[in-house]
Amino acid sequence: MRARNLIAMVVCLLLPGVMFAQKRNITEKDIFGFTWIGDTQLSPDGSRAAYVQTTVNAKRDGYDTAIYLLDTAQPMTPARRLTNGPHDAQPRWSPDGTQLAFTRAVEKDGKPQPAQLYVLSLAGGEPVQVSAMEKGVGSPQWAPNGTCIAVLSETPIVPEPKTEKSDKKDATKAEEHKSDVRIITKAVYRNNGSGYIDTKDAEQLYLFYAAKIGSKPVTPWQVTAGRFPVGEFAWHPSSSNIYYTSEHVDEPYYDLPHNEIYVLDIPADGAAKDEKATPPLSALVAKLTFAASGLAVSPDGRHVAFHGDDQPLAKPRSHQQADLFVMDIDPLQPAPAIPPMHNLTANYDYEVGGGVGGDNTAPRGGGRGGLVWTSDGKSLIDVVGKQGRALLVSIDAKTGAVKELTAEKQAVVGFTVKPDATKMLALISTPVNIGDLFSVAADGSKQQTQLTDVNKALFSQLNLTMPEDMQVTPTANAKDIPGSRIESFVQLPPDFHETSGDKTKKYPLILNIHGGPHSAYGWVFDHEMQWMAAKGYVVVYPNPRGSTTYGQQFANVIQHNYPGDDFHDLMDCVDAVVKLGYVDPARMGVTGGSGGGLLTDWTVTQTTRFKAAVAQRDITDWTNWWYTADFTLFQPTWFEGAPFDKVEEFKKYSPITYITKVQTPMLFILGEADYRTPPTGGGEDFFRALKYRHIDTAMVRFPGESHELSRSGQPWHRVERLENIVNWFDKYLMGVPEPQYDIVPAGATPASVKTN
Repeated sequence: MRARNLIAMVVCLLLPGVMFAQKRNITEKDIFGFTWIGDTQLSPDGSRAAYVQTTVNAKRDGYDTAIYLLDTAQPMTPARRLTNGPHDAQPRWSPDGTQLAFTRAVEKDGKPQPAQLYVLSLAGGEPVQVSAMEKGVGSPQWAPNGTCIAVLSETPIVPEPKTEKSDKKDATKAEEHKSDVRIITKAVYRNNGSGYIDTKDAEQLYLFYAAKIGSKPVTPWQVTAGRFPVGEFAWHPSSSNIYYTSEHVDEPYYDLPHNEIYVLDIPADGAAKDEKATPPLSALVAKLTFAASGLAVSPDGRHVAFHGDDQPLAKPRSHQQADLFVMDIDPLQPAPAIPPMHNLTANYDYEVGGGVGGDNTAPRGGGRGGLVWTSDGKSLIDVVGKQGRALLVSIDAKTGAVKELTAEKQAVVGFTVKPDATKMLALISTPVNIGDLFSVAADGSKQQTQLTDVNKALFSQLNLTMPEDMQVTPTANAKDIPGSRIESFVQLPPDFHETSGDKTKKYPLILNIHGGPHSAYGWVFDHEMQWMAAKGYVVVYPNPRGSTTYGQQFANVIQHNYPGDDFHDLMDCVDAVVKLGYVDPARMGVTGGSGGGLLTDWTVTQTTRFKAAVAQRDITDWTNWWYTADFTLFQPTWFEGAPFDKVEEFKKYSPITYITKVQTPMLFILGEADYRTPPTGGGEDFFRALKYRHIDTAMVRFPGESHELSRSGQPWHRVERLENIVNWFDKYLMGVPEPQYDIVPAGATPASVKTN
């Protein structure tokens, strides 16, 4: 009997599939099973956390969001679902921890309506709708004393006139035809993702008083007004003031980005106010030469911290790293023209408040978490982007000394902190995990305790591997690069180490270029890289000069020279991998999106070493893009003037100028609602030119998709995007038939022709 059991055990060890399911490679359609954690908020006592959980909906044409409650003292215990969604977001705890405010967008005719404010009692019961505003509400924040909730809402700049009873007939007649014509008066008139900007509205602050919340929506008190929108806001600990940012300029694009900080007095009798009450007056606190963001008021109410990118006015940079500023305030005293202000991180050469890019942060319901003061006022908790990583840090409020709190080779994509800083949660992503919540030690020991595992069921089936990290020596103008190294990540096929003994096996290679250009790849989950590797490709994705997280000089060395030496950095990284011997140099492709799409176009005009290219959301003609993009380059950051002033400069750096050099078959991935890089200034140009020159080419156009196709586009579209990229490479690098790209469909026959 014992011998029989021993034989059975040996068989099970030799054949793990008998007892355990064999792991498989990731597929493009696995995105349908992904779960994302978004906006996360710790309860005041730190015992619980409310977070947004996002999933692909049943029809796979969008995303559902719901709010979950996590017991932070019970690691890896499944969280409890609090709301039914399908579009719930922005959970915010009441100061006493008994209620949760959140926003909900109900559906009408299958489409989400403007989000409204709801409040849920943690003692039980159904959520209560608090607001019923035409344009909806967002960014809820409880007053520290719990008396009210502040929100932002789009508000008409000019109040609509109220029609008297005698005028009702004329008013009805006038509304028989509602014009859909747009009269454009500003250079920035549409925004990628949200479409045309309604310049007749501006976001303003409203207060919903808790004492009035009942079974019906509450009428709020509007506390700011006018034609200039409120940007971000933060309560003073006393609950008697709100600090907010605003930009009091009608056409701000003629100047470098900047704003002002204002303070608003909230009367003690505010609970009695209604919609007819006059908004209180705001006072200017500081007029800045740069844009402040992420306001946070200190516990003693005497300082306000914020991120700011203090550009040099004489010669602005194409990328200005954000720093952490602390400004002295005193609500009881008249504000000086320029309050005392200190840049805490002026000597810290990394991206304060920054991070690294990936394609799988929460596509809906995200929320990174802002600056947080510790209750003793001695430190601030923040995220920094450093050398391809995103780290949770503590910054000394007097000296600016930075203490790293989380480990390397990962990315903090969100965080929440208990006021006394005795408990911190970080949403952490790695190349093999989309993102889970971890409890982080505050002492700098970098101890992390995992609290959630929301993708366990799916990811336990997948064969995922960490990328290799390469440090490559650049060959072009290396003196311009601090440290003289280019970091590049290499994602190898899952079977790579199993076949490493076969010296004859050569893999095809895909060079994948990030956008920006001022952004960075890093130690974060990228479905795209894992999927390409799973299809048998070695994926090389570098951070060439111009990338962030490697210091100010490294990012700005490409200013007025883009594309330029960054192209040579990319080639150096490819060469470094080819020299290792496992890549077939005759089977290499190149792809990239946005700025990476531009560099893809540029690459095929400079070399014929790549046998296929896929340019996504690209720019081929800087002049065309200058005229049509959703933001302006009215400042000499990327170019030193307008295209009609700098004709040769715009021509020199436009890939379309060198179109006659292109020999590479090209596919173009384009979003038809992309206002950031409109197709008319990108793939459409190259496609038509390559057709004229009889070079193999095709366009894949995605209806309704913006520049965010790869990150938050419709789930089916995200799958089809990945499929088309790899299919194009399969056709030219693997020799796989892909008839969908053929000019003559397979099986087509010539027309019948009568002959004599």
